[in-house]
Amino acid sequence: MDISKQHDECIANMHISFAVIGGVGFSRLANQSQMTLHTEYGAVVAFISKMGDNNVLFIPRHAGDSGHVPPHKINYRAIIMAIKQLGITRVISINSVGTMQGHPIGSIAIPCDFVDFTHGRPSTFFENETVHADMSDPYCPQLCSLIRSILNEKGIQTDDVVYACTEGPRFETKAEIRMLSNFADVVGMTGVPEVILAKEMQLCYASVCLITNMAAGIESSRPTATEVLDVLTSRKDLIFELLHSIASRMPIERECQCNYAIDDGIL
Repeated sequence: MDISKQHDECIANMHISFAVIGGVGFSRLANQSQMTLHTEYGAVVAFISKMGDNNVLFIPRHAGDSGHVPPHKINYRAIIMAIKQLGITRVISINSVGTMQGHPIGSIAIPCDFVDFTHGRPSTFFENETVHADMSDPYCPQLCSLIRSILNEKGIQTDDVVYACTEGPRFETKAEIRMLSNFADVVGMTGVPEVILAKEMQLCYASVCLITNMAAGIESSRPTATEVLDVLTSRKDLIFELLHSIASRMPIERECQCNYAIDDGIL
């Protein structure tokens, strides 16, 4: 057995409560050990961090050998497969989004559904067979309920939103935002195909969306990358506090239908 396989098996023998996929500004956790996870789709840089009595796997989705990986180049299949191979069944995704409905900057929204405007991204593990994953509830109701409860207890109001995912890396045009705002509330570039792939692997997946900017045309000022980073930095402590609370209250049993997402969907 080669060293990389021995390393992966050693990690797999650890009990990891859940996985966190971090976006821009969320590349490191405290008390963590770095590792490389190997999948048939490629290698994934990951960290294991201790949160109370729980081990949490953290994967920075934009991490790459040559620096920051843009949203359309992220290896989403490798990320989700690495989580699946470790036997982890729950995933919390951190996403930065623009609002099309006037949400306060710095507030948090929890997606309950999505619309997909990406193109060219591999969006299935089943390239050579027909597998219809059930997307009636793309985001795990149990995980979303837990996140909402924790935030509400902290006095933080959250909105259930429809997430529109665009290809990027450019920001959307004003015309695109006018169109998208008719059937979605927030817009981002990394939530799809991540949520689809998680569903295909029958994982429980929820997204914590941090509102970092007004989408193009909502206000007179234009969205900027600097604005996004400033908001992410200012709310980083809140997100980590939320993750610690999730770790301490993660239910043992999965009381949802996520584990049956591709049952009766294979032709």
